[in-house]
Amino acid sequence: MRLTDQQQEIIKQVLLKHFGKGSELRLFGSRADDNARGGDIDLYIEPELRAADDIVEARLNALVELHMALGEQKIDLVINRKAGTVLPIYKIAKETGIRL
Repeated sequence: MRLTDQQQEIIKQVLLKHFGKGSELRLFGSRADDNARGGDIDLYIEPELRAADDIVEARLNALVELHMALGEQKIDLVINRKAGTVLPIYKIAKETGIRL
């Protein structure tokens, strides 16, 4: 995993604060691969929150807080509400991602 322990802790604290303590969090993509270079921070979330409006608000607030804490980095949040369409990215993130 190409995140420092401090970055991991910041990400975990921020996402659990905004999406709920029972949320599942995973890092996937190039940052989960120790042999890769560069890349954005790809995060998969199964939120404790269920209402769409609450999730949209949590996403915006979490991204603002993450950018303030981690600096200007490209951060992608993939949010699986488990209510409706199952996207292929959900499967990839769960299979290849590292739990935070």
